[in-house]
Amino acid sequence: MDHSGRFFLASLCLCASLLAGPARAGAIDRLYRFLETTRTFSADFAQIVVAKNGRRPQQSTGTMRISRPGKFRWQIDRPYSQLLVGDGERVWMYDPDLEQATVKKMDAALGGTPAALLVGGNALEKDFSLRELGEREGLEWLEALPKSPDSGFEKLQLGFDGENLQAMELFDNFGQTTSLVFSNPRRNPPLPAALFSFVPPAGTDIIGE
Repeated sequence: MDHSGRFFLASLCLCASLLAGPARAGAIDRLYRFLETTRTFSADFAQIVVAKNGRRPQQSTGTMRISRPGKFRWQIDRPYSQLLVGDGERVWMYDPDLEQATVKKMDAALGGTPAALLVGGNALEKDFSLRELGEREGLEWLEALPKSPDSGFEKLQLGFDGENLQAMELFDNFGQTTSLVFSNPRRNPPLPAALFSFVPPAGTDIIGE
């Protein structure tokens, strides 16, 4: 697994009810409405990772599944297979090529990461500072800045098309940018519980708790 794929999967290891306070508008309001009305979510994604030095972008495709609170499945299918599963207690990151799985407790793995915006509890503004970015490329954008210095990324931007989450852009601490575009989104589909559990295959090298 290369550095970019490992970093982004770890960051995702990817929420709150509307908090009392001033009315929110634009993309922030859409984020809160999306989280309030979404128990499960599924979509396909296309991911592009651009390094700081501008070398050839790395592209991949896969699927994401979310069951709030705390459960998710992030599967990269091409050009290589990688899997991230949050079962509500632990987060598993599995690389079948290396026959290696890394496991962390859920609280330690999420913290102020991008996944906390989508699958976490009801303390959104405790972990992030949110601001409107306005319209770009037909989407309404917001920016989330992590309050923890140990989050591993500088900022996350979310793009909404109406009530639908359509795009994400992650800017990490190494000057790398990861862009995702979602397709075939489904809000509140029935998702089998087995999607959000992981049993390491025989012979897997397990790292962590």
